[in-house]
Amino acid sequence: MLTRAETFPLPLSPGPLTAEVSPGTSASATVLADLPNVVASATGIRPLTQETLGQHDEQLIVPTYDRSALTPAVVHFSVGGFHRAHQLLYFDEIAERRISDGWGVVGVGLHSRHMKDALAPQDHLYTVVERSPDGERARVVGVMVDYHYAPDDPAAVLDLLTDERTRMVSLTITGNGYRLCPASGLFDADDADIRHDLGQPGRPRTVFGFLVEALDRRRRAGLPPFTVVSCDNMHRNGDAARAAVVGFARLRDEVLARWIADRVAFPSSMVDRITPHTTAEQREAVAQRYGVDDNWPVITEPFSQWVIEDDFCNGRPPLDIVGVRFVPDVARYELMKTRLLNASHCALGYLGSLAGHTSIDRVMADPLFAEYVEQLMDAEVTPLLPPPDGIDLAEYKRTLLKRFANPAIADQLYRLCRRGSTKMPHHLLPSLREALATGRPHALLTLAVAGWFRYLHGVDDEGRPFVVDDPRADELQALARAGGPDPRPLLGVRSVFGDLGDDPAFVAELSAALEMLERDGVRVAVARSLAPSDRFRP
Repeated sequence: MLTRAETFPLPLSPGPLTAEVSPGTSASATVLADLPNVVASATGIRPLTQETLGQHDEQLIVPTYDRSALTPAVVHFSVGGFHRAHQLLYFDEIAERRISDGWGVVGVGLHSRHMKDALAPQDHLYTVVERSPDGERARVVGVMVDYHYAPDDPAAVLDLLTDERTRMVSLTITGNGYRLCPASGLFDADDADIRHDLGQPGRPRTVFGFLVEALDRRRRAGLPPFTVVSCDNMHRNGDAARAAVVGFARLRDEVLARWIADRVAFPSSMVDRITPHTTAEQREAVAQRYGVDDNWPVITEPFSQWVIEDDFCNGRPPLDIVGVRFVPDVARYELMKTRLLNASHCALGYLGSLAGHTSIDRVMADPLFAEYVEQLMDAEVTPLLPPPDGIDLAEYKRTLLKRFANPAIADQLYRLCRRGSTKMPHHLLPSLREALATGRPHALLTLAVAGWFRYLHGVDDEGRPFVVDDPRADELQALARAGGPDPRPLLGVRSVFGDLGDDPAFVAELSAALEMLERDGVRVAVARSLAPSDRFRP
């Protein structure tokens, strides 16, 4: 029998372990539909259930703790690949190391039943495969004790949230899921589902409808509230969660809103682990290699990081023992991650796609782009960052470059390029704006913006088409095509760019970068951006 220490030393460390993740995104339903039927019946491949765990312990690391003894204390909304590769592993370690059996997790889905259909038949067990250039290792995670698809039975989800054993609720609902107005930061109630939840609080459809109704029931019953932990990639995600929950509550009852504002903790957190979507081919490969018929395994990298503000209102899970860092303020860690990792992902995604690359490891194998991203981080982003306590930024950046180049993960550029209208304003544009304000170098950041504008045309430098996956794709693509080398039509979208279009010098620099991309192609533009005497000038 394999032991965990021998085969899967989980990389949970308070040090600088941490890439652009997509919390809340889950793999396509085709993962379930497209897998050839031969997998389940192939010789030596066995189903994954509680009853069959003992049959897998020669090839997989399996839970050795008593799953039936776990207390369901954590409820997670929007269980996708990232949550299963990240937060659930930390809680699994708490149980496996016999630190506590008091932190079992229950998943809740709001918009798709695919995860329930995948996990329920296998007793909510699933396989995590960690891949590095040196090989791969696999383990079965058992800390999820149940899963609810909320539309099937909203009353059951409300009962779960009202249960006094529930002490923490975590979220990976994506930045757009918070429904906050970009200009004011206030909760936007102009939505049919929100109006439904206000009219029928006992049958909510949205995460905020569930949270606020459950908190109201706990208040009336004299129960303490649960802590709400956002794990989404956005600035001050705890503040966003507070604004959304309190904002929704205020539409119902000002007294309830004040109680939530005063009693509920909303710590911000920074999370990181590269977790690409699982494909049908990867699922079949896992089955063939490990002999496990898992409906939805997760593929991930060795690196993992979770930093949480130390602010809990109903007991703090002992996550620090398994590598989570509790800090008074997560802001510096968040800036480090979003401006180095996420912004680099944006830049490499758009520029690499224009060059015809399809995965980030192939981009990093191209010396031109590898030098570009290294200089982007070193020369233009790092000087703007306040260093987080306990983090060596130079080592952190070296780790990022290795993670980007990991061919065993081969993170696809189309994933990194998704939702640019959300990612760019949060990850890359803040560094550009700060560099402009302080007179610091910004040609590489400017080229990344130009690369996005050019990407919105929907074709690479050789004329090969690709799909622009963005909630505002129609609007932004029309403006990009209409403007051509003139960035002003796109810069006029103030909800994305703010006042950047009001800076004539920057508009001229961006226009010059666009002209060079269009005239000479992305490789020439990147090469020139790396030559100090040849940077973009109007």
